[in-house]
Amino acid sequence: MADASKSDTAMATWREWQEAPWGRLRYVIAEANLVRHLDGLGDGQLRVLDLAGGDGADAVRLAARGHHVTVVDHAPAMLAAATERASAAGVTDLIACVRADVADLPTDLAAGRFDVVLCHNLLPYVHDVPATLARALAPLKRGGLLSVMAINRHSAALNLAVRETDPAAALAALDTDRSRTLMFDAALTLHTAEEITHLLHGLGCQDVRHYGIRSFCDYITDDARKYDPAFYADLERLELAATDRPPYMHTARLFQLTARKQDS
Repeated sequence: MADASKSDTAMATWREWQEAPWGRLRYVIAEANLVRHLDGLGDGQLRVLDLAGGDGADAVRLAARGHHVTVVDHAPAMLAAATERASAAGVTDLIACVRADVADLPTDLAAGRFDVVLCHNLLPYVHDVPATLARALAPLKRGGLLSVMAINRHSAALNLAVRETDPAAALAALDTDRSRTLMFDAALTLHTAEEITHLLHGLGCQDVRHYGIRSFCDYITDDARKYDPAFYADLERLELAATDRPPYMHTARLFQLTARKQDS
């Protein structure tokens, strides 16, 4: 996520986003997709590595299920927030925070001892995606699970046309992989699930599964209505039902891929 100083100053905005309906959907759906694949990884507590894990929103959900999660991030404010979040959830003993860059992980973390590695919202900020994916796979045990999440380039033109009612910008978005996040004031590179799936197969991954996150939410322009509990509940059920259904997953705002590290 952006550099440390930008992440620090954006903390309040980031928390507000997480608590909004679209932020809540991102975490609910990602967790549901992960849970589908956790059985068979090991008996009881799993070891999870959350790369660029920010303030621990993914990590705390998995810790609440009894798993031990190590959050790696380079922003001190994010790690401090992760510690606070873990304390509030009563899972401090299951969360470890490590300040480090994903490109230079401490030796003990890169030693192939983890059952699950999360690589969520990291790829848009890196220049060398194949190298980043290889680094994410290194800490995994053979047969371990990798979860990758990123902004879906297929959604960019739709988002501009529907939400911004800007067909000219949408037309331009068809032919670029560049974007920008206002929250962290950083340039982004957008990817597609198909591109990342190809890279994962090239790295020897098996059983790659594609999920869409927020297949409908971002194209409903009445954001105020999403705060209504009954409407949100219906929307969440719809999103969960569509997460692995074509064609919806192909135009969802985010894609999530799960894959197994080669086990032989």
